[in-house]
Amino acid sequence: QVQLVESGGGLVQPGGSLRLSCAASGNIFVIYTMGWYRQAPGKQRELVASISRGRSINYVDSVKGRFTISRDDAKNTVNLQMNSLRPEDTAVYYCNADVLSAGLINYWGKGTLVTVSS
Repeated sequence: QVQLVESGGGLVQPGGSLRLSCAASGNIFVIYTMGWYRQAPGKQRELVASISRGRSINYVDSVKGRFTISRDDAKNTVNLQMNSLRPEDTAVYYCNADVLSAGLINYWGKGTLVTVSS
């Protein structure tokens, strides 16, 4: 069993910054792609950013130039540095990872709430 636990969410003013972290634990052999998704009420869940073991990175257009994703394979963590936050960034942010343990399985964290408001 593998668990993903997010941290770093909270309330921030427009233009402010937050850093989200996700720690994976359990029966892990290799983590392939790790990423962050977000979902606002009444909206579809969307991929915000992803990063592969080879450090290939993808961002949704709306966060390019503002968010930076990174990972630490020794610690099995992925981070999302969020700068110049906007009210439309308000959402529950979920960590996601493709993990090789007994087999290749996709896991989700429970989410952390980010609220951008003045």
